[in-house]
Amino acid sequence: MKKMVSLALMMALCLALIPAHAAQEVVNVYNWYDYMDEEVFEIFEQETGIHVNKMYFTTNEDMMLQVEVSPGAYDLVFPSDYCVERMISKNMLAEINFDNVPNFVHIQDSLKNPDYDPENKYSVPFMWGTVGILYNTKLVDEPVESWGILWDEKYADSIFMMDSMRDTLGVALKYLGYSMNSRDLIELKAATDKLIAQKPIVKAYYVDETKDKMVAGEAALALIYSGDALYAMEKNEDLDYAVPMEGSNVWIDPMVIPATAKNKENAEKLIDFLCRPEIAQKNCEYIWYSSPNADAIELMGEDYTENKTINPDPDVIQRCEFFHDIPDDKLTLYNNFWGQVKNAK
Repeated sequence: MKKMVSLALMMALCLALIPAHAAQEVVNVYNWYDYMDEEVFEIFEQETGIHVNKMYFTTNEDMMLQVEVSPGAYDLVFPSDYCVERMISKNMLAEINFDNVPNFVHIQDSLKNPDYDPENKYSVPFMWGTVGILYNTKLVDEPVESWGILWDEKYADSIFMMDSMRDTLGVALKYLGYSMNSRDLIELKAATDKLIAQKPIVKAYYVDETKDKMVAGEAALALIYSGDALYAMEKNEDLDYAVPMEGSNVWIDPMVIPATAKNKENAEKLIDFLCRPEIAQKNCEYIWYSSPNADAIELMGEDYTENKTINPDPDVIQRCEFFHDIPDDKLTLYNNFWGQVKNAK
C-alpha cells in the first residue's frame, strides 16, 4: 500500500511539473494580422522546440492597452515606431540582451539607433514602409499626385479611409500643409473639420480588410500601407500606388519585449531567428513590406530593388516623416478630435 501511495504521489508530482516545464518552452507573440509567413513559425518551432502562441491586434492603440492591462500575456510584440517611444517612457519594455541576437548584425546601419530608441536598447526593426494611396486605374483616369483626390466628390462612395487615428488625422494634417506630428489645437481642428467634410463621400473606414476589397474592385481609392498596396497590386493588375506630393508617413514596425514577459529568452531567440537573412527574405516576400535586413535585400536582388512601392526613391522618403509619441495631455485632444470624425453623420 505504501508503495502504491508513493507511486501515486510521484506520478502526481510529475504531472504537476510537466505544465510548468512546458510553459517555459513557449513564446507568446502579439502581432498585426497576416504580418508573418506562417511557415516561418513552423520552421522556428521545428528548430528550437519552442511553441509559438499567436495573438493579433488591429491598431497600435489597442495593442498598447492590452499590453498594459494584461501583464505577462505577451513575450514579443510588433508595435509601430511612435508606440515604442511611448512604451519606453512608461517603462513597459525590457532591454534586449543582444548577446542572444547575433543576427542583429544584418540590420541596415541606417535603421539602427532610431529616434524612438536612440540607444537601441529595446527594439529591433522588423519591417518598414510608407503610407499612400492605392488606386484602381480603370476607375481613376487622372494622375494621383495629391491627397486632395481623396476629397474629390466624383469618387463619392468609392473611397476607403483608414480606421486609424494617427494615419487618417496625419494625412489630413499633411494635406493642409502641417506636420503629421502637429500638437497645435488650431491645426488639429482644421484637420478634423477636413475629415468630417470628407466623410459623406467615404465608403468605409478599414485597416486589414482594405487590400482585399481593393483587389475585388470595391472602390477607386484607398488610404493604405505600402505593403498592403503591393499585395493588392500583385493580385489585380489594374491597381497602382502613389505617395502624394505633400508627403506622408514613413514608418518602422520593430520587435519589442514587454517588461512583464514571462519568456524573455525565448522571445530573444525568435527575434534572432527573424533577423536571419533567409528568414527575413521569406517574410518580406510573403507580406511585401520593406525589409530592414541588408543581407535579405541582397538575396532578393532586382525584384526588390527595382520595385518603387517597396523600395521608394530617396526624394519620396525625404518628403515623409516619422510619427512621434503623443504626450498624455495631447493624446486626449487627438482622441476627442478622432471621436468627432468617427461620430460625424
